[in-house]
Amino acid sequence: MSFKPTIYLKDKCPFCFKVRVAIIETGLGDDVIVKNFVPGDDQEAGFRETLAPKLEKVSFPAAEIEPGLFIADSDGIVAALAARAGKTPEDLPVLGHYLRGPFASMMNLYKENGELKKQLA
Repeated sequence: MSFKPTIYLKDKCPFCFKVRVAIIETGLGDDVIVKNFVPGDDQEAGFRETLAPKLEKVSFPAAEIEPGLFIADSDGIVAALAARAGKTPEDLPVLGHYLRGPFASMMNLYKENGELKKQLA
């Protein structure tokens, strides 16, 4: 039996959504194990406990992309999934649309919110 990457995804996380899009668009849905959780649920604590010894800092998304190789970087996970499917992230048009559209807008709002909080402090 060949190794299947295990991917840990948090509900309502834009970085995790990026990885979800890559899984679908690469056609790897049956070739990966996806472990989903809602922030604050019992599964999250278990996933964090599992990942803590493997990662310098536990964040999500996270993945065991190869046996013993854990990463917690959405771009790295997307690149690894694309490579596994014989593609590059640039070969994934839906992912590109998400990154240039909704994701870019969310990141701009996040930065703006951070700047406003600094001004209020």
